[in-house]
Amino acid sequence: MLELAILGFLAEGPLPGHELRRSITYLTGYSRPVSDGTLYPAINRLTKAGLIERRPAPEAGGGRYVLNLTTAGREDMLRRLREPAEHEITDFSRWFTILAFLSLLPDSAEQHAVLRRRLDFLEAPASFFYDGDTPLRAEQADDPYRRGMLLTARAISRAERAWLHEVLDGDGPGEAAEQPRPRTHPHARKD
Repeated sequence: MLELAILGFLAEGPLPGHELRRSITYLTGYSRPVSDGTLYPAINRLTKAGLIERRPAPEAGGGRYVLNLTTAGREDMLRRLREPAEHEITDFSRWFTILAFLSLLPDSAEQHAVLRRRLDFLEAPASFFYDGDTPLRAEQADDPYRRGMLLTARAISRAERAWLHEVLDGDGPGEAAEQPRPRTHPHARKD
């Protein structure tokens, strides 16, 4: 998902490495910070594969460069968005990375196909805890903390399913694909 985030942010425009790192950190949250030891090897892999290129940025000082997405990189990013792996649909953090860049797919039918896969996953009976093969509901949990987990997961799932139905059952691609993508910290106040 780190590679998809790199490609996705660069699809929005060229970035120096430190700004790319900041954008990825905002996306993944402070609980999963991106270290230089993780980011720069990924950048090197994508550069060697011809998916991104480095361009010197002398205006920023010696040794600084700007990263650009190549045509091959854009195609690879679009393929990753069209055909996410099952674990990318089911894992909450990975799903958010897909969702962050899904509007880059130019065809709303392709966007909706990915959203339907997520909706199918959310509508299947599941739990963190089971009695044999039967998923336990919050009301069946004796442990108050497990009950809290189940109640929280239920609320999140209901909200996401409602949004997915709104987008998929509506007349257009939904607000998510129509809104411009700001380059600001996602937790910044918007007054």
